[in-house]
Amino acid sequence: MTAFDPEKFEDKYIYYMDELQTAYKNAYQHFHGRYDLTLLKAIDRQVLDGSEPFYKGDGDFRVELPENPRDRVGSLPVDDETFDAVLQEFVDRIELELQRAFEFDATE
Repeated sequence: MTAFDPEKFEDKYIYYMDELQTAYKNAYQHFHGRYDLTLLKAIDRQVLDGSEPFYKGDGDFRVELPENPRDRVGSLPVDDETFDAVLQEFVDRIELELQRAFEFDATE
């Protein structure tokens, strides 16, 4: 693992691509089998592919989503409330996985 440098995180796709991919993959795997696969794939491929992780400081990250995430996925077999709840859980999990990837103290 590359030592974390907040300034390098601004160029995250150059310095930290492996860690980013691992965090997103681990978040996806965490929910696999817990939620409908169609929903997970739609969120992963059509919403999170347009997301942007940011380092907030003090070991905390945030994931910014593209505008209108529900519109990006089209028709899904879930209501808006379920979609929003699963998406939020997914984002929270990615932020946790980023803390883990960069060896900040992250609890489940």
